[in-house]
Amino acid sequence: MKNIFLTLSASLLLFGCNCTKETVKKEAPITQTPFVWESANVYFLLIDRFQNGNPANDKIINRNKPTGVLRGFEGGDIRGVIQKLDEGYFTNLGITAIWMTPVVEQIHGSVDEGTGNTYGFHGYWTKDWTAVDPSYGTKEDLKELVEKAHAKGIRILLDAVINHTGPVTELDPAYPSDWVRTSPKCTYQSYDTYINCTLVENLPDVKTESNANVALPPMLVEKWKKEGRYEEEVAELDAFFKKTGYPRAPKYYIMKWLSDYITDYGIDGYRVDTAKHTTEDVWADFKKVCDRAFGEFKKNNPKKVIDNNGFFTVGEVYGYNIGAKRLYDFGDKKVDYYANGFTGLINFDFRNEAKMNYEELFSKYSNILQNDLKGNTVMNYTTSHDDGWPFDKKRERIFEAGTKLLLAPGISQVYYGDETARPLEIEGTQGDATLRSFMNWNDLQTDRIKNQLLIHYQLLGTFRKNHPAVGAGVHQMISASPYVFSRSYTNRNFSDQIVIGLDLPKGKKEIPVGTIFANGMRVRDAYSNTEATVENGKVTLDTNFTLVLLEKL
Repeated sequence: MKNIFLTLSASLLLFGCNCTKETVKKEAPITQTPFVWESANVYFLLIDRFQNGNPANDKIINRNKPTGVLRGFEGGDIRGVIQKLDEGYFTNLGITAIWMTPVVEQIHGSVDEGTGNTYGFHGYWTKDWTAVDPSYGTKEDLKELVEKAHAKGIRILLDAVINHTGPVTELDPAYPSDWVRTSPKCTYQSYDTYINCTLVENLPDVKTESNANVALPPMLVEKWKKEGRYEEEVAELDAFFKKTGYPRAPKYYIMKWLSDYITDYGIDGYRVDTAKHTTEDVWADFKKVCDRAFGEFKKNNPKKVIDNNGFFTVGEVYGYNIGAKRLYDFGDKKVDYYANGFTGLINFDFRNEAKMNYEELFSKYSNILQNDLKGNTVMNYTTSHDDGWPFDKKRERIFEAGTKLLLAPGISQVYYGDETARPLEIEGTQGDATLRSFMNWNDLQTDRIKNQLLIHYQLLGTFRKNHPAVGAGVHQMISASPYVFSRSYTNRNFSDQIVIGLDLPKGKKEIPVGTIFANGMRVRDAYSNTEATVENGKVTLDTNFTLVLLEKL
């Protein structure tokens, strides 16, 4: 690990960064840093827009109609993610979990929603939950990805869509009427008008409220028979319904199909799409199904178990923010999604609150997470795939965005290209397409500032990975000027304490460490890889940087 810090710090110097009951016997301290979901560093990528690892699958399905700008398949695939994993890209960023958009087979046709023809490159227009889309790769690719990620201590999150199928096209018939509704369109005026309706025109809404037994959709029966796996799929469904006792309702079919990615590959969690558009009991049941599947995977694959963490679920309750604490308010009803299957929720207001000063932001988040949300968490982001108002759309405050995101209490979600300032405004695009350009790998060949930014994300991300206190610890300001704070995390026999200084002067500086580090203790600034000794409650450093990440040696 020290060699990584030396390499990164040397690179920063080269670029000249300007970024800112009593027991009989006590348990022995844990020396190996545990993985803690509450402090995870998650990398979120659109499979189709990240890296083209296998050009042979680019046209494997005929999706060749002219499209609006950035509304067709661009060639990214699971093999490309594996390539970057093998290169150490995610490891160097300190990433502890990779969240990918849905891998399931997408509709084959296109739709025009007023922005030109669009294909399901993004993964949210499901045709068949039981298959990996051929344009993304194969089930063997997915298996390899999960195993290689786990070998590097990186978890895999997939994206779960239960609320809707893909749109209807000439190539993609609607699921039967006992599976989906095609009207009315949601008006978003009350709890009910978020749920028993379609999100947009021509996006069939799964009848997740139904507990009625339904038959398999004829198009899936026909498809599976052509692929020679009908009997196998039916036998697995029979076993699932017999074991769980659930009715053969649409939601439970889909839960079974999604849980297969746990039992077959050992994925570690799900990000749940459009969570507030079904009744919350759906997600409580989904968590039970996932937990059972995860337990079965661990039992059947003891050598593949990387730790004792449970299955992780984070919900997209659009518009939820950390200030709402446990409840999301529909106006006529408040719902506690944390009590209905979710460990965490996406925090949609971080990209606004990142405009606050450091102390105001960090202390607010720590207070809520350590009290009202204790035992749960939020996932923070500055940019995302469908948020048209990111913190820094013009990429003018790129270092500040990284600092605030990676040092804030809670989970950090790095959207692909945050670390390389991938443009978020693409000429000719409409709607969210502008947020979904292909990863700007070529910029790293020529752009000094973007390389500088990447190193900034690597150093902060690695520090977060090494110290659960960053995201899961208690925040305490030590000094307002210079701005210095501590984070402290304890869980049973593991303890972690760090001190961070921001907006410091370049050159020589004194950093007070409060009660975190004792006099005479040797510490290291992980940002500059400079070591020092605590004297009179302070650490004196002479570095070219305006931030300090102190850890004990």
